[in-house]
Amino acid sequence: MDTSGALDRVTCAFRAVLPSAAGPGRVLKVMDRVERSERADRLVDAVREGVRAVPMGRARDVLHGRWLGHPVHPLMVQLPLGSWMSAAVLDFVPGQRRAARILVGVGLLTALPAAAAGWTDWAELRRPQMRVGLVHAAANAAGVALYATSFAARVRGRYGRGRAWGLAGLATVGVGGAVGGHMAFRQASGANHAEHVPDLVGADWHTLGDLADFPVGAPVRSHLSDEPVVVLREASGTIRVLADHCSHMGGPLSEGELVDGCIRCPWHGSTFRLADGWNTTGPATAPQPAFETRTTGTRVEARLMTLDEALPSRTDDAHNER
Repeated sequence: MDTSGALDRVTCAFRAVLPSAAGPGRVLKVMDRVERSERADRLVDAVREGVRAVPMGRARDVLHGRWLGHPVHPLMVQLPLGSWMSAAVLDFVPGQRRAARILVGVGLLTALPAAAAGWTDWAELRRPQMRVGLVHAAANAAGVALYATSFAARVRGRYGRGRAWGLAGLATVGVGGAVGGHMAFRQASGANHAEHVPDLVGADWHTLGDLADFPVGAPVRSHLSDEPVVVLREASGTIRVLADHCSHMGGPLSEGELVDGCIRCPWHGSTFRLADGWNTTGPATAPQPAFETRTTGTRVEARLMTLDEALPSRTDDAHNER
């Protein structure tokens, strides 16, 4: 038997499918076509409007994960995936049929809130991410349907069929998870798009511009060490400065609306407090880098505000809410 020849064929197959020195591979090429395809855009728009129309109130921020500081959907999917993977193991352990059936049922129940969080996040993404998100959701929905079939078979005592349907469901949600990984790590869905600012700006004072460059009451886009910032000169003379690219998806806050001492991103509506950058409403789950300012003559300077410096205003705000 020519084992070296077989190994070469397997290696070539992997190189054709997965990224390698030769190129991106078939998987990434397919994902790239999905990102750029406009065929499903009418469906994307209809579903997005449907998700946004659901009257969730503050529950929307809860599902976004604002209370946690990052998206809650990746955390919530651990419950159904963990249950189903455990059920797959128990399916091959004698005497554990009932336990495996219970785990499949737990996975089905916990998949519902995980999906709700996922759809809530999905509705606030960029269009290429939303296109891939539909594939992610379709794979997961198919996986849930397979597990529902598996559970029904187990309830009827058809454990062989139940195990087979369960394995098919596990493989399908695995594909969905891989697509979700593409969204999170290649398309940066749910990532903090302002995380790099402290490293680029540093802790030193930087010249922001002349005082006359900043009209009272109007947000203005400026730069600190080539990093775009939004500057607001208040009627009291206080100058507020935040990183301009919204932490949610990089929207331009300098084009946003001023609301009660905050600025609202024009892309998806995230609201940040001008005093310290705190994200008062989602979908953003991370605050904006904020800067303290000083004026020397007519020259305005700014430097990055540390968490300890921003903390007093955030603590006072939380106390006032109580």
